[in-house]
Amino acid sequence: EAQLAERLPSGRQATFHNRLHWAKQYMTRAGLFESTKRGQFQATPEGQALLAKGLPAINNDVLNQYPAFVAWRLGPPGQDDTADRSAGEVATASPLIASVSATPEERVEAARRELEASLKAEILDRVREMTPGDFEALIIFLLVRMGYGQGREEMAQALGGSGDGGVDGVVHQDPLGLDRVYIQAKRYKEGNTVGPDAINSFIGALNIKRASKGLFVTASSFTKQALEHARHSTTHVVLIDGERLAELMVRHSVGVLVRDVVEIKGIDEGFFGE
Repeated sequence: EAQLAERLPSGRQATFHNRLHWAKQYMTRAGLFESTKRGQFQATPEGQALLAKGLPAINNDVLNQYPAFVAWRLGPPGQDDTADRSAGEVATASPLIASVSATPEERVEAARRELEASLKAEILDRVREMTPGDFEALIIFLLVRMGYGQGREEMAQALGGSGDGGVDGVVHQDPLGLDRVYIQAKRYKEGNTVGPDAINSFIGALNIKRASKGLFVTASSFTKQALEHARHSTTHVVLIDGERLAELMVRHSVGVLVRDVVEIKGIDEGFFGE
């Protein structure tokens, strides 16, 4: 009971619940757990195979054998060209995993990056559970929070429905609606990528509306062909995948809040100066 009652130094959460959260997060990112519904998880076939080995403990050394876990700890591909590193290389690439040679500041920054990576993964899990209508509303809200439509909710509109003409929303950049950004929002589950056909259909819808700007957002990802089609289109189309969406939501505080603040103090040279 004493261990269950123990709390983190901040006092905001029980230590047991915090460690349970991270254990679930790590196992899920390694592909050993899967969510059956919100708040419920079960071992995947790979997780069951690991449990059958009867290991005395499942720690980072064990989890580093799983490429999905390694990739998650390093961050999304394209950030720092480390996505293809082996598990052995992670030990030197991440000061949080092997922090012997890291300074305290480096360890704090590594912890911050890991917390943010975990938060983004949780955001995507929640977003992928949304209804299509709620997902469209989320994208509209995010764009307004980012300053589109002059930051005014009345300048943005979710269209949706079967009669939307191939677009899900529109943001008016000026009061007269002379400059408009049309939006296509496809929630899609992880692994269900957006291909070139969907991009071409969206571009066709933009042409019908005589629009010059379009934004295609998905909670999954785009195929290489889809990216190429958007890049070579005469209509300016911006693609936002799940990783980028989660990053924007964190940056603009959509669906998240500040949970804790850590102050790091140093010597005031002015106070001790001559």
